Amino acid sequence: MTAIPARERILETAAELFYRDGYGAVGVDTIIAQASVAKTTLYRHFPSKDELIVAYLERADERFWAWFEHAIAGHREPRAKLAGLFEAVASLAASPACLGCTFQGAASEFPSQDHPGHRVARQHKQAVLERLQELAREAGAPDPGQLAGELLLVMDGAFAAARMFGRRSPAKAAPQAAAALLDAQLPARSTRGRAR
Repeated sequence: MTAIPARERILETAAELFYRDGYGAVGVDTIIAQASVAKTTLYRHFPSKDELIVAYLERADERFWAWFEHAIAGHREPRAKLAGLFEAVASLAASPACLGCTFQGAASEFPSQDHPGHRVARQHKQAVLERLQELAREAGAPDPGQLAGELLLVMDGAFAAARMFGRRSPAKAAPQAAAALLDAQLPARSTRGRAR
């Protein structure tokens, strides 16, 4: 069996603890103990706790985008991609593994816009907004920016509800909320007209 490199053990341990308990509540000594590494080893890979937080958020960002693209991959039409995404949001938010959005947590715990964790979280949300806007534009929305903003609020609300309420959260209504926005802003598709 191949040993897990120390950097990977530190990062995975920090990821689990930060996501579950928050950034401020988790000290470096706890990470060191649970990752079974020396303090010098941690600081060789991550010279400060902030750098470890940034590395964790960057990895979380990569994993989010893999999840996002997988959620829309089975759909050809842009509108169906958006609908499928929010089915995936509801499914994820209802899973026991979901404790909300780690990027919301970072922005909350580090309110200063200049904190490295806040900057990474804001960049992530900006990228999500831009990707939603791209899909909204492809779907024919007259105001893709507005629709993207509304859909981001639904997504963020679902993840916030998951953290607040657990598996009984109203996040399961995310697909219906997204569908109402799509119905209101996207051109109606007349299946009757196509059948003629």
